Amino acid sequence: MEPRTTMSRRDFLLRTLAAATLPAWTHHSHAAETDGAGRLVTLGCSMALSGPLGAAGLEQVAGMKAAFQEVNRAGGIHGREIALEVMDDAYVPARTLKNVTEMVDAKSVFALISPMGTANTAALLPLIEGKGIPTVGPITGAPSVRSPEQRNLFFLRPSYADEARRLVQQMVSMGLRRIAVVYLDNPFGKEVLGYMSTALDEAQVERAGAFALAVDGKNGEEVADKVYADKPGAVVLATTGTANTAFVLPFRARTKTVPLAGLSVTLFVSELPKLGDATRGMAAVQVFPDATSTKSVAVRRFQTSMKNAGAKPEYLTSSSSLEGWINAQVMIEGLRNAGKDLSRERLRAGLAGIRSLSFGDFHVGFGNRAPYVGSSTLYLAIYAENGRRVS
Repeated sequence: MEPRTTMSRRDFLLRTLAAATLPAWTHHSHAAETDGAGRLVTLGCSMALSGPLGAAGLEQVAGMKAAFQEVNRAGGIHGREIALEVMDDAYVPARTLKNVTEMVDAKSVFALISPMGTANTAALLPLIEGKGIPTVGPITGAPSVRSPEQRNLFFLRPSYADEARRLVQQMVSMGLRRIAVVYLDNPFGKEVLGYMSTALDEAQVERAGAFALAVDGKNGEEVADKVYADKPGAVVLATTGTANTAFVLPFRARTKTVPLAGLSVTLFVSELPKLGDATRGMAAVQVFPDATSTKSVAVRRFQTSMKNAGAKPEYLTSSSSLEGWINAQVMIEGLRNAGKDLSRERLRAGLAGIRSLSFGDFHVGFGNRAPYVGSSTLYLAIYAENGRRVS
C-alpha cells in the first residue's frame, strides 16, 4: 500500500450497444461457452453505457477492448481469441440481471468482466455463484458484496470502508471539524454513508448533517442549499457520475473555500469539463495509478495499448479506461493460468492462483483466499481547476 502522508489545508484547498457501433470482435457468438477445444472465449459485460454513469462505462469498454485486441494480435491465449459481448444496463440493477441472465441462458458467454455498481453486482451474486461463472473486476468497493463464500468473484478495488477511513484520517490530520456527508440515494450511497459515519465516530469528529442526493442529480441545487446552510467545515462525497456534478457546481457557486473530498468513483474524466473551476480544492481517493501520469509504468503500458487500438485521445488519460484495461489484463492472466483444457473451474482456479501480477508500479494478487481482493492500494489525489491534478 502506498504510504499515507498528510498535507496542509491549502494543498487540500447504450440496453445493448447497436451492432454498428461495436467492433466486430464484440459481437454475439453462440459457440463462446467453450468446451476446451473452441477457438474463441467470449466474455460478458453488462454495465452502464447510458444514464448517469454511461460515459464512464464507454471508457471502461475502450480499455478492455485495447487489452484484448493486443493479446489477439499476438495469437490469443493458448490459441484462443478473446471476444467481448457488451450490453447496456444504464446502471439499473434489474437490467443488469436481465442482460446477464440472457447471456448465460443463451450460452453465449464463458465468464464475466467489470459489472458496474454495488446494487448491480449484488443482483448478479446468486447467478454467478449458482452457475460458477468467474467474474473479474466488479466496479464497486462495497464490502456487502464480498464474503468468504464467494468463489467466483475477483475484485481489484479495496473496500469503500477503507476509502472512507482514509478520507476521514486526512481531514482530521488537517484539523477540519464538523464534517458533512453527501451520499447518493441508492444502495451504494447508503452503504458508504454507514462507513463514513463509522469513520467519523472513530475519529471523534463532530458530524454535520448527512444529505441524500438523487441518482439523477435532480435535487442537486436543493442539496447544495441545505449543505451550505449547515455550515460544515468540510464535506465528504459518497457520490458518483452526473449526480455528483449536479451537486458540486451549485455548492461551489455558494462557497469556494469548504473542502470537498470524494471516493474513487466520485470524479470521472467525462465530468471534469462540466465541473471546470469547481474542482479547485477537491480531493478524491484513487485505487489505480494516475492515468494522466507517464511516470507510471502501468500507465505507459496502458496508453501504448490504447494508442495501438485507435482509442479516442481523451480515453488515454481516463481512470475508467485504465481500470477496464487492468481488469482485462487480470482476466488474460487467469486464462493463461487455466491452461489449454479450458473450463470455468480451471479459469476460477487460474484467477485465484494469481499471487503477484505486476504492472511495474501496480500489483495484483489474490493469494488463493476468498473473498478475492487483488489490491489494497490507496492514493489521494488533489485537484486544481478543470480537474488538473496537483498532488
